[in-house]
Amino acid sequence: MPSNAKDVQVQLMTEIRDEDRRETMEVSEPGQFFTRGETQVLTFTEHPDEGEPIKTMITVKPNHVSIKRSGGVEMRQVFQEDVETENLYHHTYGDFHMKTYTDKLEFRSLEEASEGRLFLSYQMTLNHEVTQAHRLTLTFEEESES
Repeated sequence: MPSNAKDVQVQLMTEIRDEDRRETMEVSEPGQFFTRGETQVLTFTEHPDEGEPIKTMITVKPNHVSIKRSGGVEMRQVFQEDVETENLYHHTYGDFHMKTYTDKLEFRSLEEASEGRLFLSYQMTLNHEVTQAHRLTLTFEEESES
């Protein structure tokens, strides 16, 4: 970890919607936040009830967000407003092709406020079949020294 890394508490909420269903998931984990040039990086490890831990690294550059997950699942998803991106999602149940179209991308750094925030609103199509609306809200704040 770089010397400017800060210990943070991460709150991640995702919402998936299709015609008649709405599913939300929340994760709260300790993590690390650091800046390298104009790139800001947030890392944390999810500990799902089932399966292996999942390491998550979120890289934020101006108008570009990349989420890389490894461990229980393997994927790298890229978000750019008004751009469609594609990637593969490797899961214990098989590989899935994902297309992501980002409607909205907002980021507020810890350098701008006491609480950092990433908000993504996007459409995701899995295996060329089902398209669902997704919203991801991630907040993080520096751990207080106790």
